[in-house]
Amino acid sequence: MDILETGVNKILMISLHGYVAAEPELGKPDTGGQVVYVLELAKRFSRLGRRVDLVTRRFEDQPEFDLMNDNLRIWRIPFGGKSFIRKEDMHDHIGDFVTNLLAAIRTSSNRYDIVYTHYWDAGWAGQKIAEELEITHVHTPHSLGSWKQDSMGTDMSPEEMEAAYRFEERIRKEFLVYQMCDHVIATTEPQAELLKEHYDLLENRVTVVPPGMDEERFSPIRQADIQALRQKHNLQEHDVLTLGRMAHNKGYDLLIQALPTLVELVPTARLVAAIGGEDSAQDDAGIAELKKLADELGVSEKIVWVQYVADEDLADFYRATAVFSMSSRYEPFGMVAIEAMACGTPAVITVHGGLFDLVNFGKQALYADPNRPVEFGTMLAFPMLYPDLAHQLSVEGARFARRNFGWTGIAKKSLAIFNSVAQRSSGELV
Repeated sequence: MDILETGVNKILMISLHGYVAAEPELGKPDTGGQVVYVLELAKRFSRLGRRVDLVTRRFEDQPEFDLMNDNLRIWRIPFGGKSFIRKEDMHDHIGDFVTNLLAAIRTSSNRYDIVYTHYWDAGWAGQKIAEELEITHVHTPHSLGSWKQDSMGTDMSPEEMEAAYRFEERIRKEFLVYQMCDHVIATTEPQAELLKEHYDLLENRVTVVPPGMDEERFSPIRQADIQALRQKHNLQEHDVLTLGRMAHNKGYDLLIQALPTLVELVPTARLVAAIGGEDSAQDDAGIAELKKLADELGVSEKIVWVQYVADEDLADFYRATAVFSMSSRYEPFGMVAIEAMACGTPAVITVHGGLFDLVNFGKQALYADPNRPVEFGTMLAFPMLYPDLAHQLSVEGARFARRNFGWTGIAKKSLAIFNSVAQRSSGELV
């Protein structure tokens, strides 16, 4: 029988940190790829006939509900006060969230078939909720504390790192979530291997399902139309685009260190750096450090700083630039690179992440180690130096992204896992 005709029908999704909304303010603190992931997946579940409550934290002046369609709503539960709380500190308030959500569920007589949680803060809460409601719990980590801790490459002392990121508590609670939940959906094969190696996860308790992207929104256009986009957004033929939130792991400093090599090979090249959010003092401080590094390396005039790309312009920025760069020190997946590839833009990605294991070098994308700036800068230059290579990467990259990462297909794979795990869980209770 088709998975759409049976099994899990009412889904409680939980994603706690950041600004989760029907129209998310991407670029705000803790509001990036994960928010896109949960929203797009929830939309596809609803299109496939599932009823979905996507639960998040209510703070500032947000409403209790965003009604997205007849099958999907965002439901905000207040806890931890009215102010924004960064994800590293969210777990100080998880107990209040669990209490408040369970009270609201029981007051409204809502019933769910499954809890599907995202990131460890929601996973910790979701496990307690699933146990109270006696329903199945499936979890997607998005990133792993042990991997992030090992990959930070920071000058912080262990005490400073613990104060900033609270890895000890995070890893301990991650372990309990992964051990106690019914199933884990990892986004990459390397992540699944780390779950088994570092968190003792059983082989039969993890399945890999990659993230998806909106294949209708992110798509290539004719070369003849790209010039008009460049004029509209003040972009040039040899621009490299990087974008994302301001964070050490994103490796923007490593990318700037690669610019002298790129400019030596392609003197007209520039970096378009769309880094940070709309208004963040922390982002401003990080960007100031990057600008200082650019001055020291003599490449300041080769960088165009764009603090924020409006969501409606994002696909056009991908299309209008020559190369997309993902220079992360570590990257659980890298949805922005998939979106860029889907738009037909050649991508140079980091070797320190899950996407690296999925692409064919020279066919769908290029990759390099951003810790070796000459290597990374050379890879950025290749599509500009060799038009045939750029064309190959454009066509095959878009085909690869569309065929493997469309959201409807990802949603169907996830529903099949939900149904299988729910059946297994009910058998374990007999």
